[in-house]
Amino acid sequence: MAEQLVCNGDQAIAYSWKQVNPDVVAAYPITPQTIIVENFSEFVANGEVSTEYVCAESEHSAMSICIGSSAAGARVATATASAGLAFMWEVLWIASAMRLPIVMSVANRALSGPINIHCDHSDAMGARDAGWVQLFGENVQEAYDDSLMSFKIAENMKVRLPVMNCIDGFIITHALEKFLPMEDDEVKRYVGEFKPIRPLLDWKNPTTYGPFTGTDYYFEHKYQIVEAMREAKNVVKDTLQEFGRLTGRKYDMIEGYHLEDADYVVMAIGSTAGTLRYVVDQLRAEGKKVGSLKLRLFRPFPSAEVAKALEGKKAVAIMDRAISMGSTGPMFPEVCASLYNSKDRPRLCNYIYGLGGRDVRPQELAGVFDQLINGTCKEMNFMGVRI
Repeated sequence: MAEQLVCNGDQAIAYSWKQVNPDVVAAYPITPQTIIVENFSEFVANGEVSTEYVCAESEHSAMSICIGSSAAGARVATATASAGLAFMWEVLWIASAMRLPIVMSVANRALSGPINIHCDHSDAMGARDAGWVQLFGENVQEAYDDSLMSFKIAENMKVRLPVMNCIDGFIITHALEKFLPMEDDEVKRYVGEFKPIRPLLDWKNPTTYGPFTGTDYYFEHKYQIVEAMREAKNVVKDTLQEFGRLTGRKYDMIEGYHLEDADYVVMAIGSTAGTLRYVVDQLRAEGKKVGSLKLRLFRPFPSAEVAKALEGKKAVAIMDRAISMGSTGPMFPEVCASLYNSKDRPRLCNYIYGLGGRDVRPQELAGVFDQLINGTCKEMNFMGVRI
């Protein structure tokens, strides 16, 4: 039986990598993910893993190394944040187009400018259309668990797409919490041996990766990613259920809290979901019929599940820790589209919050519920901004 450990989210991810022992890790340090690669480099130096660890000269190079290594037939992992993910942007699309099961942990951090090292989701949301599966964790335990499940999802033969394991910068990456790891041999059995598909180093069966594609086949390449994403949703659901049977920790693509009889719901991703549950408990003690909905999977977006969970509610607030300038937060239109065909649609309000790491306090979230109940929320709201 594994012993409970105390560490931060970055250390938990590094520990999961040690147990998986990937063939290649290529990375460039950037706050707040640096602890991941620092800790893992210690495992490499101490001989605790057999991983080829590559210190790249930039994040663009790190992802390029991961792409080359994965295409050659290696199990690959990396980590980044903020401007590092933005620097990778060009090659993120290549990783998905080449159907490479790369696992990347993203310590969510605001994008410049002005320069800011604290948490919001603008980095991951900026890459949401690049063909990567995106998981968002709430705490250190989920950071560890999602890291392990990311390998299973990415490497599934029905998917073969890269996966981002996203955790809130500093709030999860640097906060100490207790978590329960799996035993080393359990992890080995769980992730299994890596099965490369048409690796470049198989010289008896030569394969071309990344050639120029014109109008005759480009569309078909993209459609194959669409099909893989459709499969990925079912694979994610099955993976979460399998992991629950192994560990007793039950997860789902979306996780409702007191939704059954709730008239008013607030929806969020990441660490804010935990604060929301605390607020829901306080308000229900006052007799208010409120609930919360946590989204764990953002890509592929679980539209049918979200629609089923929210249909019939009176009003729903969608909390976005990022904004699309000139539009809304990125999660808001996804929820609107999910509910478009519902016969009993709730009123939907978008709340932009926590940009640049601004604290999210329980009383502010309670205020969101009050605005839903009183009908005073606008379609677009900015929580806590000084204007």
